[in-house]
Amino acid sequence: MDRLLFGDNQFFGVNHMSEEKARSQALRFQDIEAVMSVLDDAYDSGLRTFMCTTHERVAGITDRIRTDPARYPNFVFYPCMPYAHKYANAVTEVGMLGALKRVLPEEGLIKAALRGGKSLARKDVDGIITLLVDAEMKMFHGLQTPVIFLQNVVVDLLLGLGFDEAFRIFDQHVRKRYGAVPGFITMNLPRLLDSLDGIGLENPIICSNINKIGFRMAGGMPGYEQALRERQFRAIAMSVFASGAIAPREALEWVRGQGNIESIVFGASSAAHIKSTVRLVKELWNPEPVA
Repeated sequence: MDRLLFGDNQFFGVNHMSEEKARSQALRFQDIEAVMSVLDDAYDSGLRTFMCTTHERVAGITDRIRTDPARYPNFVFYPCMPYAHKYANAVTEVGMLGALKRVLPEEGLIKAALRGGKSLARKDVDGIITLLVDAEMKMFHGLQTPVIFLQNVVVDLLLGLGFDEAFRIFDQHVRKRYGAVPGFITMNLPRLLDSLDGIGLENPIICSNINKIGFRMAGGMPGYEQALRERQFRAIAMSVFASGAIAPREALEWVRGQGNIESIVFGASSAAHIKSTVRLVKELWNPEPVA
């Protein structure tokens, strides 16, 4: 994985500190050209991996990347699924059948429906989970998706239910069907590590809030610090700036000192912010050799 990954919160009105800023960004990025302008700034600054939800408007981004391979030869997506609001909105707008037609994979409505029907009839969770993953991956057809994430809204629900076997099902399907590595997003890193260890998933990719002040780090800082020191996993840190509560250099110097953090995902809506973050990461992780 790259050291620095570009996230999508800013495009869909997500800001954990300011609702006003979130609304402003949501209005600004209703236009796909505004989104692509920022993605172009990120790409031109050397960022190659876009870690994104499966929001319906991401399809506009994937279409653009797919139709202009010369402009984006090394563009990589890390899809994060599911985007729960998409399903709820689709049912509201077009009903259950219309929602199914909208999200089912291209392998055919009848085949997918039969597969889902058998799964439901036999209470076969394996089939239901894989069907939904395939539906979410529809928009990324033909694009590079080397890591595919299960979103924290589902991961943490499964943790609460104690349904750890679902993680194995997701892991096996992502590897077999897409030739990708599965990743997991969580708001409780220590708890998820215990569950994945329990079902034998080795060295998993886990994305969670990791920052100097413990912002939105469920389970407490000591548990995270111990996990980073002692557990074997590939950590991606999000919310490293704690939604602006920590100055960029201070935040990244702290992350650099943790040692076991492989990647950082961040969002930005301006070229200046993107470039300054890229410069800081290069300075801290790849300092110029002393002559």
